[in-house]
Amino acid sequence: MPAQPRPIFPKDTLALRWEIIETARALPKRGLTKGTSGNVSARTKDGFLITPSGTPYEELTEAKIVAVDLNGCYRGDILPSSEWRMHLDFYLAKPSCGAVVHCHSPRATALSCHRKGIPAFHYMVALAGGDRIDCARYESFGTRALSEAMIEALGDRNACLLGNHGQIAGGPTLKKALSVAEGVEDLADQYLSSLALGEPVLLNEAEMADILQKFKSYGKQPGELEGGQDAAFELPKKVG
Repeated sequence: MPAQPRPIFPKDTLALRWEIIETARALPKRGLTKGTSGNVSARTKDGFLITPSGTPYEELTEAKIVAVDLNGCYRGDILPSSEWRMHLDFYLAKPSCGAVVHCHSPRATALSCHRKGIPAFHYMVALAGGDRIDCARYESFGTRALSEAMIEALGDRNACLLGNHGQIAGGPTLKKALSVAEGVEDLADQYLSSLALGEPVLLNEAEMADILQKFKSYGKQPGELEGGQDAAFELPKKVG
């Protein structure tokens, strides 16, 4: 019996590769990027899968998604995204992160060109896991220096702006990482609009601490709350 051809990639990654492609194609559809700018990755047991360098999203196939290990090594003839190191260091710094989205969304990029982060002008800045979203210093794309600047700006949060560049966001899943990136862009838009009237009133440390506590249970049904955990908001009375 003739030998079966060796698969071009492990079959157990097929679904994840396709989800990465769908997430990448969602970026321009949601106004988060144009052209080939931006990149998407998802963690695997050995490292992560990431979109390739300079490939239009509509031309992506499962075989073009590149596997990179946690030592920064890849296999095959297709180069990973030029920002592979940011994704690698994001995963190394945040073990709970399962996916990363980097994009040049218009409003977040506009703020980043002023090296301006997003303060606690609105409670939804908590979606990034903290009381603000910082902006990293400028470093050239595709460099270790940019990755180091990103890690510094992230702190214990899961999103930041990148000076004169764009934004990067992570989450436990691709769906969540995309949602955070979209949320950062919405916040950037709102913040820029509020600046037209002058500096907005910022929520104080106690107010943001309350919001961050609420976010731990937000979206959970009563039966999903952990022992002693309060609901994120006052619950109505159940009558049936």
